[in-house]
Amino acid sequence: MFKGWDADLLQQEELKDTMTPKARCLILSCGNTLRSDDGVGPYLSEWASEHYASDPTIVVITRHQWTPDLAVDLSEAETALFIDCSIDTEPGEIRLRDVEPAAEVDLRGTHQSGAADLLGMAKTYYSALPSRSLLLTIGAGSVELGESFSPIVEQVLPEAQSRLAAAVASLLHPTDHADPSLAGHSWPDGTDNS
Repeated sequence: MFKGWDADLLQQEELKDTMTPKARCLILSCGNTLRSDDGVGPYLSEWASEHYASDPTIVVITRHQWTPDLAVDLSEAETALFIDCSIDTEPGEIRLRDVEPAAEVDLRGTHQSGAADLLGMAKTYYSALPSRSLLLTIGAGSVELGESFSPIVEQVLPEAQSRLAAAVASLLHPTDHADPSLAGHSWPDGTDNS
């Protein structure tokens, strides 16, 4: 039998486990709001936090960088949506794709991990993964010092919000909604995801 603060801590953890609903959808974003378009991840996660405020099973976590400790959260989530800017795509280009766990996990560089790395850690160290994980990226026009978005990224923010919402709907209700990660999926504005 535990006594003292150990018992109190244990009771708090047990109570927390019974009170906190499991994340049906974990939204993980990263980015630096002081580096122009790199802040698009935190911007979209703030929007998601407000948009899904009434649903406690949609959990939003924002970080400057994805770090290995997030593997715990991923191992406990039913589905996951990662959000980040991309310097590898055209400015303003929005991409949504499935992401699989990395085959090998390397913890030597613990300052920053990618979506596949975090999923690999969840699988390797916790033997659990979300049933499906998506990565939403928005091509950066600028990552220079600044607190505002480039004009092209500013212009696509409403579309990025729509795609985020469609991705969450697809993760929560895979049979009810069209899969936004499939190439050729048409969006309300007539564009597709290919």
